[in-house]
Amino acid sequence: MSDLISIAAFNARYAHTIDSDDLENWPAFFTGDCHYRITHVENEQEGLAAGIVYAESRAMLEDRIAALREANIYERHRYRHLLGMPMVTSSDGAVTTSSTPFVVVRIMATGQTEVFATGVYNDRFVTQGDELLLAERVAVCDSTVTDTLLALPL
Repeated sequence: MSDLISIAAFNARYAHTIDSDDLENWPAFFTGDCHYRITHVENEQEGLAAGIVYAESRAMLEDRIAALREANIYERHRYRHLLGMPMVTSSDGAVTTSSTPFVVVRIMATGQTEVFATGVYNDRFVTQGDELLLAERVAVCDSTVTDTLLALPL
């Protein structure tokens, strides 16, 4: 049960960091050699490794945020995450895997609000020191149609 509570609390902090535009702190949720990918359900079912977003390290996540802040041009918006209860799929004391459903609502600068993405986080957590971190997060979106404006992390 402690894995479940720890992961639910972790996910709440994770979503809050993105939703409150504290993106510079988002990479700190991951290990240095993490894997982060956003894909859709058909790619995942077919075992296709390519994703809409693909990163193989915390440094790549940091670069993504720096690019958002300094180089990319996109219509300003923000997210609101609604997360389901995590389902712990395995735990051996060193590594815990889980699956957590999500809904992400996008709020544009105009006030227009819409469901942006639904899906599931497939995660592999490790503990470093006394800190729970993501070694891997694969955000598997239900829709195979991706808005061209996937600027913020899911």
